Amino acid sequence: MRPPIKPIPPRSSQYGIDPDLVKTRVSELPGMTSVMLTDLFPDLPEVIFPSDEGVLAIRKAAEAALQNVDMSKIKPEHSVNILASHHGFTLMGGEPYAEMLKAIKDVVEARTGCRNVRLRAGVGLRFRETEEYIKRHGLDVYFDGKAIGVAPIDQGIPIETEVGTLFGLKKVYDADWIIHAHNSDVREVHFHRQVDRAVKPFGMSYARIETRSTYHQNLGPRAANFTARAIFDSTFVQSKFAFASFLTVAPNGIIGVDVDSDLYALNDRVTQTGLRYYGKIMTLFGELEDYICALDFPCPVVYVFSAGVIYANVVGANTDLYDLDLPLPAYTWYTEAFYGKQGRPLLDDIPTVNRAIKMCVQNYAWTGYPSAFFSEHIPTIVVGQEQAELFSRDPQNLTYMDHAMVAESTESAMEFAYKTTGTRKVVIFDGAVGGINVSESLAEELLQKAPAVSAKVDEILLPKWLRQRGILI
Repeated sequence: MRPPIKPIPPRSSQYGIDPDLVKTRVSELPGMTSVMLTDLFPDLPEVIFPSDEGVLAIRKAAEAALQNVDMSKIKPEHSVNILASHHGFTLMGGEPYAEMLKAIKDVVEARTGCRNVRLRAGVGLRFRETEEYIKRHGLDVYFDGKAIGVAPIDQGIPIETEVGTLFGLKKVYDADWIIHAHNSDVREVHFHRQVDRAVKPFGMSYARIETRSTYHQNLGPRAANFTARAIFDSTFVQSKFAFASFLTVAPNGIIGVDVDSDLYALNDRVTQTGLRYYGKIMTLFGELEDYICALDFPCPVVYVFSAGVIYANVVGANTDLYDLDLPLPAYTWYTEAFYGKQGRPLLDDIPTVNRAIKMCVQNYAWTGYPSAFFSEHIPTIVVGQEQAELFSRDPQNLTYMDHAMVAESTESAMEFAYKTTGTRKVVIFDGAVGGINVSESLAEELLQKAPAVSAKVDEILLPKWLRQRGILI
């Protein structure tokens, strides 16, 4: 057994408690260890980050990839908006994504002579979040004061599409050209089902709330995916689209930078990466039995990371989230309509939450995303009165603590979880890079089950997932 990997540190944010209040990380407790993801799945790709070069490796990869895209239509007198999304800043500390954004600016300026290159960083429900990231990574200075966060409540701009008028954000499109700067991590598989993952921000991060809410309140996942494609395919957006630059991510780290003026070609590559590499981690989580989830990462409850996937996906890992023949998962806040007043699915074919999760210990997580559904359906312990009060004050989580208990310390919360559930198997969602922090007992189970999962994905699941999306390899 190896020592646990150092978790992502707490961060100062209006959406979380003071980092000084996080006295103990779950990985520091007795009986915790780490498993390297390449020990579970040796066929995972080589990574450029983390590495001895640090973010310099990201810079080199971005500069090399950007040389292969045509920038001739960008003239010195033009303006360019580099479009970013908040989720990229939560990947492995945020530095790799920030470095790619800086590299795009530098290369565009050097190759085109254009000096009016701005950053527009979109968010979801935490309207000031990207402003914090811009400051933290010095992007306000790097972009000469031309880096701003944009929120879905900002002024909109009508975009005529083949399905009618949809609305983007005016500040996103107020330049001659736009560069779509995103990443390939799977994030909300329960949302997009790995369909048009690369296109999704055009209906989310870059869209007004009336349009992006087709995902949340109207059509839900995955029917609303067509809105992003409709916006991107519109004459208006196509007249401004220069190219896309993606930080390519696998569960064990950053594997490169992918740049293309054909977003749909890039989308096919993103789809294959998401299915091939993350599919094994997701399937492995679905094979586990009776364990405790410990949240310990600077993100809202659903977005905390373990082995490169988020808590919300593990909550649905009892179903195959990649299989498009299966019904939609019904365990997120925007699908509560699928549940009756007794907290049970209304129809027999609506899956329940992952019953293998016996308890959730929330050592450290942020507000800013409606999460009461999770505390209602999974027994939850929140560490510290300050964290409990923060959630009770959050307009999106007013009833979160109605379904959760408060513990004075990390140690007492975990001891209570052990005694109550009868298991000492723990998965820690702390963003450990390159591996997964778990209890020693669960490490043994992961290593035992991984070979069969790998074979199942390679031989049965991956070919099916690719066929369902029209991708032949």
